Amino acid sequence: MITTLRHTQPGSGRTSRKPMPRGASRLVEPKPLASRLPRPNLSGLKRVIWPLLLVGLAFGLYELGQRLMPYADRPIAKVSVQGELSYVSRAAVQKRIAPFVESSFFRVDLDGMRHDLEQMPWIAHVEVRRVWPDQVLIRLEEQLPIARWGEEALLNNNGQAFAPNNLSNYEHLPQLHGPKRAQQRVMQQYQMLSQMLRPLGFSIASLELRDRGSWFLTTSQGIELLLGRDHVVEKMRRFSAIYQKALQAQGENIARIDLRYANGLAVAWREPLPTATETTVAVKN
Repeated sequence: MITTLRHTQPGSGRTSRKPMPRGASRLVEPKPLASRLPRPNLSGLKRVIWPLLLVGLAFGLYELGQRLMPYADRPIAKVSVQGELSYVSRAAVQKRIAPFVESSFFRVDLDGMRHDLEQMPWIAHVEVRRVWPDQVLIRLEEQLPIARWGEEALLNNNGQAFAPNNLSNYEHLPQLHGPKRAQQRVMQQYQMLSQMLRPLGFSIASLELRDRGSWFLTTSQGIELLLGRDHVVEKMRRFSAIYQKALQAQGENIARIDLRYANGLAVAWREPLPTATETTVAVKN
């Protein structure tokens, strides 16, 4: 009788698993002790640390800047003055800013320099800035005189008065008069009336705003226009229409035109005409 023995590998073949009895629980791996401990609240500590870090950083940057300042803050080596100058000499500008440019690049007082230059009568606008590493750039804009204001000042294109040392070279400019605070109003009226008179070949020699608000104009041809207080534009349109139709031929003999009428104007002649010394012209509506 022959007996055959077979070796069976562990785990090979079918093995029967016993069902886990109901109600049994699996083994749970215990959590580390660190995860079971309560975490500390660091929000209060962060609120204290961040300001301290920022203060330390600022202090460090300040100290670094103080150490590097002698190497970066150089004396000013060049001052450039730009702008078209007709009334102000560059030598006068250099003399004015001389006390400021003795300072160093970072310590020069740009605001003080700008303010001091704007005190010069012919300077309207000043721009000053630094140019690394040792220069200062100045841009100047001069006043643009448009008219005389009274007897002692000039008006620029913005209606602002300024007083140069000598007005004798500006007698050719029209002369404007008015209350002290009416400079811009008079300048605006002058510009508007100049545009209306230009097609007629007239220019304004003087314009006055009187205390009661009435306007008095004299052309460069010597004709006086009494405009009154109200409706100045309408009166000038009426004058333009009547002058071209009825008065242009006698323009050289006109001394004064009164436009303070509701529907017409009155003309005063330089030389008395055979019929009358004053002519009233009415306008039909």
